[in-house]
Amino acid sequence: MKIAFQMDPIGDVDIIADSSFRLAEEAQARGHSLFFYSPDHLAYQEGRITARGHDFTVQRVQGDHAQFGEEREVDLAGFDVVWLRQDPPFDMHYITSTHLLDRLKGTTLVVNDPFWVRNFPEKLMVLDFPELTPPTTIARDLATIKAFKAKHGDVILKPLYGNGGAGVFRLDTNDRNLTSLHELFTNFSREPLIVQKFLPAVSQGDKRVILVDGEAVGAINRVPAAGETRSNMHVGGRPEKVGLTERDLEICATIGPLLKEKGQVFVGIDVIGDYLTEINVTSPTGIQELERFDGVNIAGKIWEAIEARRG
Repeated sequence: MKIAFQMDPIGDVDIIADSSFRLAEEAQARGHSLFFYSPDHLAYQEGRITARGHDFTVQRVQGDHAQFGEEREVDLAGFDVVWLRQDPPFDMHYITSTHLLDRLKGTTLVVNDPFWVRNFPEKLMVLDFPELTPPTTIARDLATIKAFKAKHGDVILKPLYGNGGAGVFRLDTNDRNLTSLHELFTNFSREPLIVQKFLPAVSQGDKRVILVDGEAVGAINRVPAAGETRSNMHVGGRPEKVGLTERDLEICATIGPLLKEKGQVFVGIDVIGDYLTEINVTSPTGIQELERFDGVNIAGKIWEAIEARRG
């Protein structure tokens, strides 16, 4: 198959951790050809969805992991699969790219389905499953946020469309910074904030469960660094081997059919204790860590699901 990757520069990725690199590596091993372009080079041109980028190959050699052909412009309708893999921010640039990729429907398989990536942002999709999630409020209004904090005492405050642990604050019962943080966020962004009841179980880790076409295939545990509330690996969280609990399987069985129906082939959910906190569909990570811990070819499972969808 002809595969295009829409992503941030692949030449800059960490080859021992990056999931997009691993997906490209597995695709190449399966005989598929690869093309790379950045979101800035996606365009609508008189009825065609085009991209300017490079054919490329990969190898697992740090510092020399991607080789590129000459820049060329392509019609994405001529590709079998386009991977939507750029990292957030989930802003209007990101949203516009999903609208453009939507226009490939019927000719090219876009993974994950851009319509539902746009309509199921990470921290909003979980609202469909209140029985699985901790108490949550989404608001820009300070009085609403203060009322939630007064009710629950110890809370996590974060930007609704943030990622990688950026801008995440724990406000315990003695905290006096809520008003100042609200001012800080609302002065530079028009987005609401999300507030959730703090889950003490995060000290034992924030579990990333990988689902492929709606089925759980494994998990890694991300343990916060000393003195940290956040467990994201971008901010020093330590990955550990972990199994799936009955509660994890219950969560996956509840959300899995919807993910499969909506074309979300590769998804990473976040579970703290018994609670689902996020459903990551934009650019989930964790493949390489899971493969090392469990010895299972997760990238291969993802490509099998895609190849089955392509027929």
